Amino acid sequence: MSWKEYNESLVRYDDLGFSLDLSLMDVDKAYKDGLSDKVTKAFADMVALESGAIANPDEGRMVGHYWLRNADLAPTAEIKAQITEPLKALKQFAGDVHTGKVRTAGGDPFRRVLLIGIGGSALGPQLVDEAIGQKVKLPISFFDNTDPQGMDDTLRGINLAETLVLVISKSGGTAETRNGMLEAKAAFDTAGIDFGKHAVAVTGEGSKLYNYAKEQEFIAIFPMEDWVGGRTSVLSTVGLVPAAIQGIDIDAMLEGAAAMDVKTRKTDAAKNAAMQLAIAWHKGTNGKGEKDMVVLPYKDSLVLFSKYLQQLLMESLGKEHDLDGNVVNQGIAVYGNKGSTDQHAYVQQLRDGVNNFFASFIEVRHGRKGKSIEVDPGNTAQDYLQGFLRGTRSALYESGRNSLTISIYEVTPFTLGMLIALFERAVSFYASLVNINAYHQPGVEAGKKAATAFLELLGQVRSRLVSEQKNAEQVAFEVDGDPEAVYHCLVHLANNGEAQMSFGDTPADDLFQL
Repeated sequence: MSWKEYNESLVRYDDLGFSLDLSLMDVDKAYKDGLSDKVTKAFADMVALESGAIANPDEGRMVGHYWLRNADLAPTAEIKAQITEPLKALKQFAGDVHTGKVRTAGGDPFRRVLLIGIGGSALGPQLVDEAIGQKVKLPISFFDNTDPQGMDDTLRGINLAETLVLVISKSGGTAETRNGMLEAKAAFDTAGIDFGKHAVAVTGEGSKLYNYAKEQEFIAIFPMEDWVGGRTSVLSTVGLVPAAIQGIDIDAMLEGAAAMDVKTRKTDAAKNAAMQLAIAWHKGTNGKGEKDMVVLPYKDSLVLFSKYLQQLLMESLGKEHDLDGNVVNQGIAVYGNKGSTDQHAYVQQLRDGVNNFFASFIEVRHGRKGKSIEVDPGNTAQDYLQGFLRGTRSALYESGRNSLTISIYEVTPFTLGMLIALFERAVSFYASLVNINAYHQPGVEAGKKAATAFLELLGQVRSRLVSEQKNAEQVAFEVDGDPEAVYHCLVHLANNGEAQMSFGDTPADDLFQL
């Protein structure tokens, strides 16, 4: 790679302190020219999406997360109001929490937040907290799974009497979130604290959660619109309500996202970082998901960025069919942790093992506020971090591994908003390039249906347990079920105190009873 190639492969927004270096992705002019018609279509698709067209045909929905940071772009006055009015209300509510106007059931100020959600309803707020929540007014904890031990561990670390609970679910029917809410309520009940006087909901109007919040007299309910998907909801009420209550500058986050939107709305592909990112993904995966993306942020505060991008990319792009109904099995697998930690973990395989990936480095140029010591003559810790980033890029490229590098000056609410917006638009562009619907998730729904079927079988198996010992095949015959599925139900019951288990030579010989 030459100095000339580096200059020609760089997209730089000096006013935003941002750059995208694609010089090590080997995306030549011929490859870009071959995508020119698809790129033109992707720009047109984006214009239609932002104008309010049905961008999610499978569910008949508009896709409006780009309007969240510039409500003037909303296609109707009603939708504009759905953005601006809740934003004003949540800022007022956060201010009332901070000033003590909104208080606990005991009349004291709130000092902590417990957020209950899953997927985008937790990942976005977790990313924001980890990245820019170091000096917040109210620290935050999470129930982001239906793991009872995890919930117990979280509850042990907080004082319920001073905790404000945020329950986030569009439908209110998401099992993990519902379970977490009921576990939290039980804990509040045990402590003799009125749960409703400590709870806030973010949900769709008329949803199960909405109705429950009304019944329990929650402190407040904030809306969650159906034109915002979970994985793109961090700059909606889903992410802004907890961030504002924590005391994070949500206006700066929205401004950063809006600034990146302006840059990446332009149709000059060579100067559009999101389009260049989408083209690089296409080149890196041959447009067919043939390679994974390793995300390596060289900043501790961005440790959750790879996890956040896992959902954003994999749920959006991992699709069996394209928009024409053809089986394409599209997607880009995402994994990663942080630099330079990974140089002592899996960089060995990245350089010398299977060449089944391309890397995305995230560089934060500014090391710290204040002066750095020299850890050895002439070098600071930040010098080493930069050296490891540059060295790893070079070592990978020498071994035929491609990479791209995104650079920002520092991690702030503004720059985090920029990064979120960049990847959201790149996902939209890439989805158009490969002709898929990025805004539905049938695979997730299939998993939920399978879980429901298991729970139904579990209930049937539970009802067949008696004092007489039975094996899995006997119980399966009684409930007309698959022996292996029934066996897993029986083992689950035995391991959670609802049955006794006697081990045989094989699972078929194991016996169960009350």
